Amino acid sequence: MKRILSGIQPTADSLHLGNYLGAVKQWVELQEGNDAFYCIVDLHALTIETDPAILRRRTLAAAAQLIAIGLDPKKCTLFVQSHLSEHNQLGWIFECITGFGEASRMTQFKDKSAKSGSDRTVVGLFTYPILQAADILLYQANSVPVGEDQRQHIELTRDLAQRFNAKYGPVFTIPDAHIIKSAAKINDLQDPNSKMSKSAASNSGVIDILDSSDVNAKKIKSAVTDTGKDVKFDEKNKPGISNLLTIHSALSGKSITSLENEFAGKGYGDFKGAVAEVVTSFFAPVKARTEELLKDEQSLLSILEEGSAKAREVAAKTLKKTYDALGLVPGSQLKG
Repeated sequence: MKRILSGIQPTADSLHLGNYLGAVKQWVELQEGNDAFYCIVDLHALTIETDPAILRRRTLAAAAQLIAIGLDPKKCTLFVQSHLSEHNQLGWIFECITGFGEASRMTQFKDKSAKSGSDRTVVGLFTYPILQAADILLYQANSVPVGEDQRQHIELTRDLAQRFNAKYGPVFTIPDAHIIKSAAKINDLQDPNSKMSKSAASNSGVIDILDSSDVNAKKIKSAVTDTGKDVKFDEKNKPGISNLLTIHSALSGKSITSLENEFAGKGYGDFKGAVAEVVTSFFAPVKARTEELLKDEQSLLSILEEGSAKAREVAAKTLKKTYDALGLVPGSQLKG
């Protein structure tokens, strides 16, 4: 089977609608018929200053939500990045074959450091794509499901794998980017021309999976639309209504055209109410299951420990091959 690997940062208390439709929904589908590895990349979250108790809570909440949404630990390998020291070990090796110039050209680093200033930008943000390359190559992944904004990072990963293989021998699988072509491009409810994001200035336009049904219904009913009355898909002239149509369609399975026909002659109030009903009905059982998993923390930790053990079987073999290729003398943990 093709090996799939992808990861998510635990940098918010809840996943949001954009996370689900833009990535996690596809993860659930890809665990069928693939050897799927999904990682909660808590080490990457350290590039942002975070309270330790909050980081721990968010890591467990991310795991619980992924399971509640549909990831099955019996069908995929779900684990936490920091549970395996092999990530850091391979990350250092790739740092030693990455040019300063190519790391400097990473778009996300340039954008974030430009906003924060060099004095407030941590080195971890600079080396983030290199650790991400190690995350992927450690598991010999064939395909990496990512959004378009991560394409440059996958290209760096491929470059580093090819560079290592050419110099030291064929150790790493060269992964392909599986760019998620989701029809559900979800934008902020209050700024429908911008992507729904946990880094938004205000949370009023973000549908958080773990928010109450009342809170999310209120956000949808307060969504920015336009001065017209027709429920029509027109991203240029009616971005707010188009965004709500996309959300309804993605969760209900109804086509945009059928929704336009269904709400022809009806006002925005009726339509927003229908969207709110679809969203809250869809995520209510996910929220309930997440809370159930979090109440039994020991069982949740056991699931993650089992996933880490499965991941380590692959990671340790890759690291040993890497060390052997480099001429590093293996310690007892890498022998065999």
